[in-house]
Amino acid sequence: MRIRELLELGLQNRASDLHLTVPSPPILRIDGSLHVIQNLSPLSPQDIETYYEEITSPERRSEFSKNRELDFAYSIPGLMRCRVNVLQQRSTISIAIRLIPFDIPTVDDLNLPQICKDLILKPMGLILVTGPTGSGKSSTIAAMINHLNENKASNVITIEDPIEYVYSNKRSLILQRDVGEDTFSFDAALIHALRHDPDAIVLGEIREISTMTTAIRAAETGHLVLGTLHTIDAAQTINRIVDMFPAAQQEQIRNQLSLTLSAVICQTLIPRADGVGRVPACEVMIANMALRNVIREGRIHQLYSVIQVSKKDGMQTFNQAMADLMRKGTITKEQAYQRTSMIEELKGIYDSYQQ
Repeated sequence: MRIRELLELGLQNRASDLHLTVPSPPILRIDGSLHVIQNLSPLSPQDIETYYEEITSPERRSEFSKNRELDFAYSIPGLMRCRVNVLQQRSTISIAIRLIPFDIPTVDDLNLPQICKDLILKPMGLILVTGPTGSGKSSTIAAMINHLNENKASNVITIEDPIEYVYSNKRSLILQRDVGEDTFSFDAALIHALRHDPDAIVLGEIREISTMTTAIRAAETGHLVLGTLHTIDAAQTINRIVDMFPAAQQEQIRNQLSLTLSAVICQTLIPRADGVGRVPACEVMIANMALRNVIREGRIHQLYSVIQVSKKDGMQTFNQAMADLMRKGTITKEQAYQRTSMIEELKGIYDSYQQ
């Protein structure tokens, strides 16, 4: 099968990823699980080379031969965009392809908290979307930017590696920069984006201390900044940011975060009870006065209890989110219990929702 046929098959089966590795047959990741494509033979090194040459240019192949690592975007007109990672293993090429439909999902399509619509329309502040790899962070940010695009006139600059969802200008003007193609680094792109009259800046991932420093500074100077981190909850997110910096700077960073942070949305994907797809469970932390004081004073262990009692402000813990999904019949109790370290609390919240 040609690469297009494999990707079409992945799209038909709602796969998020296609894996091509010697000596396995092509494998699809569907709803978080790996599925071998039936009736296809194990791939040989020659098969992988054929797929590799089909989706890469001579320039890309030259880059890979030097670095043994490669990230890039690949499009099939009229079908989809893809995010491709190529690496070398046991002297053969391995290819992982993330499938990205052309249609940008909405907040409602993804079953995200409605507060996401309000957050993205704020004039300034730092919004972080976090979660493990494959938890839907990119889709969440795309849905939020799509909502902004439809409802507010803003100059938006995205910095991604590589570009995933492609936006059409509606009410907003959206400029998209691909690290490696349009700019050399996140840091340089972010610094120059601030000189391009932006209202909102989207960072595909905040990896370095310098990028975080500039992101916080951008939020301080009146911009809306969105970024992603690989953290599992709000408390870990704040600790990760503070721990990026030397001890002498950490008090200053807590002060800056207490003033600039708008929200942290931490998410994980859980299989639906009906077996069709997955649904996000989101911990939502909104920076109200109480949370700003907790962050400024370094009392991060108290974040969870503040989120617990601040539902009226749009906040929720993972357990509260999962209990609500259980109440609606969207997910099963078994799936929820596997994803919490506080089962008794989750059971108590669920029981209170049933009363």
